[in-house]
Amino acid sequence: MLKLKPHIPSGERTRTLLLLAVLVLTTAPFAISPTSSPAGLELSLEEEEELEGRAPTAVELTSGVEAAFSRESYAPRSTAELLVYNRARGLRLQMFHTGPEGTRTVDNITMNGVAVTKEVAVGVSSGRRTLRVRIGAWPTGLYFAKLTAADGRIGYAPFVVRPRRLGEHNVAVVLPTLTWQAYNLRDMDGDGEGDSWYASWGHKTVVLGRPFLNRGVPNYFRQYDLPFLHWLSWTHRDVDYLSQSDLEAAPRAAVLAKAYDLIVFPGHHEYVTTREYDLAEGYRDLGGNLMFLSANNFFWRVTKQGNVITKTQQWRDLGRPEAALLGVQYRGNDSGGRRGQWRLRGATAGRWIFSRTGLKQGDKFGSGSIEIDQTSEDSPRGTQVLAEIPNLFGPGFTAQMTYYETKGGAKVFAAGAFTLAGAVYRPEITKVVENLWAKLSRP
Repeated sequence: MLKLKPHIPSGERTRTLLLLAVLVLTTAPFAISPTSSPAGLELSLEEEEELEGRAPTAVELTSGVEAAFSRESYAPRSTAELLVYNRARGLRLQMFHTGPEGTRTVDNITMNGVAVTKEVAVGVSSGRRTLRVRIGAWPTGLYFAKLTAADGRIGYAPFVVRPRRLGEHNVAVVLPTLTWQAYNLRDMDGDGEGDSWYASWGHKTVVLGRPFLNRGVPNYFRQYDLPFLHWLSWTHRDVDYLSQSDLEAAPRAAVLAKAYDLIVFPGHHEYVTTREYDLAEGYRDLGGNLMFLSANNFFWRVTKQGNVITKTQQWRDLGRPEAALLGVQYRGNDSGGRRGQWRLRGATAGRWIFSRTGLKQGDKFGSGSIEIDQTSEDSPRGTQVLAEIPNLFGPGFTAQMTYYETKGGAKVFAAGAFTLAGAVYRPEITKVVENLWAKLSRP
C-alpha cells in the first residue's frame, strides 16, 4: 500500500486577477482543504507488473504517459480508478486542482494547477496498470492526475470532483465532458483511425474514459475552458462543478430548481442525452436561469450505455430544436477561418448586460468565430438579439447573441459564437459576464 500525503499550500499565493493585456497581479490567500485522514490520500496498486527491460518506443515517448480516469467525476472521499495504458517505468503521481493557479498555460499539452498531494512513486506499467486513488475532502472543481515517467514522459488525466450534494452553492457549472471525449481522436482499437466520428463519419460511437491526446489534455481545453475556470477562481466565485453525468444523475428538474439559481454551460456542450435535455428544459420551465457561453450547444442527441455514447439525431430533427431552449441554434462553421467583431444592438436587456462597458448601440467589441448560432422561428417569444456578427461566413450566416425571459421567471442568455468563456480575459467581456452573473445568479 502506497500513500499520497496531502499537500497544503501555505501562506499567501500570488494570483493573476484580471485580464489579458491589462493583467493586474495581486496576492490573495488560497488553501486547498486537506483530507481529514491523518494517512492522507491513499493509493492502492493492483496488477503489479514488471517491465521486460526494453526502452520505450518513439511513439510511446512522444505520446506521453497515457492515462485516464474511468469516470467523469468522483465525490470527495471516494476512491477513483486511474488506468495507465502504456509502458513506463519509475512512474510518479501527483494530484492537482486546476483553476486556482496563478500560472497562465501557454501550450496545448500542459495542465497547470495547485498541488493537493505530494508526489509519490507508483512503480511501473507494462501496458495496463490500474491505480486506485483516494480522493480527498477537496472542494468541488476540475482536478487532474499528473504522471511522470523516469524517461521524462508526462501524462495528465483530468476529472471532476463533484459536490457532496447538489446545491452546496447556488450556481452550478457543467463542464462538457461528453464533447471532450467526442473530440478525442485517440485510436484505442488499433485500426489506424481515431475512435470518434470526427476521425471518420462512419463512426457512430465514442468510448468514454479514454486517455486524451496531447499528453492527456482535452482538445481546445486551454482556449475554450481554462479561462473561465481561472475567472471563477480568481474572482472568488464559489460554484458546484458538475460533469454531464452528474447533471444527468439529478433525480428530477425540481431538485435542480431547488438547488440552483443558475446553471452555466461555459463550453462546447454539443452532445447531450435525452435525460440531460429533459432536466435542463424542466429546470428552465420551473424558473431556473441558464447561461450558455459558447455556441453549438444541445445540438446532437446521444444515447449512453455503460461507457459508450452513440450519436443518433439532431435535436431539431426530433422535434425539439435547441433554439426553443437556448434562444438560438447552430447555423454554421468555417473551422475558425474567419473572425469578426460583435456589433451591439439596441435590445432592452443590453442596457444592463452591457452596463459600465462603455459600449453603445452600433459599437463593435470582442470577436467570435468557429461556429455560430442564430435565432429561428422556434426561439421563445420575446427573445432579444443583443449583438451580432453580420454575415460572418457569408450572406445570412450571422452570429447572434441573445437573451429571453419566461413567464415562469427564467432568464436565459446565449453567447451565439465561440466563445465568451474563452475570451473572459478581455476587459469588455469580463464586464459582460460579471453583469450576467449578478443578474442570473439570483432568483
